[in-house]
Amino acid sequence: MRSINQPVRIMVTVLLIIQLVGIGVVSAKAKQTIAIAYLSQDQNVPPPLSNLDAFIKNKGVFGAELGIDDDNTTGEFTGQHYQLSKFIVPVDGNVIDTFTKEISKKFQYVVVNLPAEQLNLIADLPAARQMLLFDVATVDDALRNEQCRHNVLHILPSRAMRADALAQYMMKKRWTKWFLIIGSTQEDRLFADAVKRAAKRFGMKIVAEKTWEHTYDARRTAQSDVAVFTQAEDDYDVLVVADEQGQFGEYLDYRTWIPRPVIGTQGLIATSWHRTHEQWGAVQIQNRFKEKAGRWMEEQDYAAYLALRAIGEAATRSQSVDLIPVKAYLLSDAFALNGYTGNPLSFRSWDGQLRQPVLLAAPRSLVAVAPIEGFLHPKTELDTLGYDQPESQCKWDK
Repeated sequence: MRSINQPVRIMVTVLLIIQLVGIGVVSAKAKQTIAIAYLSQDQNVPPPLSNLDAFIKNKGVFGAELGIDDDNTTGEFTGQHYQLSKFIVPVDGNVIDTFTKEISKKFQYVVVNLPAEQLNLIADLPAARQMLLFDVATVDDALRNEQCRHNVLHILPSRAMRADALAQYMMKKRWTKWFLIIGSTQEDRLFADAVKRAAKRFGMKIVAEKTWEHTYDARRTAQSDVAVFTQAEDDYDVLVVADEQGQFGEYLDYRTWIPRPVIGTQGLIATSWHRTHEQWGAVQIQNRFKEKAGRWMEEQDYAAYLALRAIGEAATRSQSVDLIPVKAYLLSDAFALNGYTGNPLSFRSWDGQLRQPVLLAAPRSLVAVAPIEGFLHPKTELDTLGYDQPESQCKWDK
């Protein structure tokens, strides 16, 4: 019996090996490849506003690389392979030419790390109509409303989402009287508009509003100027600052006429990511990013990471690499992405905005995470931040 069973066992083993090899060949042939482009442009180094924080020229790149690594880790088990091609246009280069010659007709998915004007120019190109662009740089509310494009998804929280997050926390603290200081740039005015919208939405009162018009060195004059500048006829609970370029906001703390906290673009800020964040597995991704980049993860790095992971998650769940099923899944109620901020992230189907918690952070501590407990919504509390569907002006007509 042993002499008969031995050849049988050998034959069975050989057949199993042949089957396994065959399965491996089939899997190799069936493996799906997802090609993703990353488009950005080098920026001129701005004049230093502080010697403490060095200018970071490559925000976004390392986040995208970390995202593609995680996609391919999952792809080992799902039979998918992700390829990231990076296109970094020089300062004096032409972004549109690079997109037309190097990206169009070669990629379906493009992570765009560019200002709003360039993003819209690319989105409106005929070749981009059959592509999906992931905006990882802008916070403009207009791009999510009247200027929305059907082929663009926005990753970073908008100004309205950030202002609403601050307002919710202020309402919890019952700090309802605001003194608003606005910088001189267009971006400052846009953030101030978002603050005013949030104040009206959550029942806050702006008791005073001033525009910062000092053009000289704020560091040298802050001690005397800020005290005088922050005097107001009515008492206020918090000083809200709109200074996205950081030209004066850092010098308001501890120099106001009366002792009041500073919130907005300085002091307590609303952000999608912050180096003080350690909950929900954030420590491990913080450490992995630091090992790769040699620095802390910035917002644009986090946004680029989420964009790559969103593509990977949708491709895995839809079991497709094609644009139509992947986009449909991204905008469906079934899509959910781990962003290491507590609640699962998903896209708003009416404007392409990634709904997400917003961190409220001081320079060296995480203070709270919005939406704040107690703010309810019929679908998801995340939609208490920013423009909800009934408020949206996005018509998907472009």
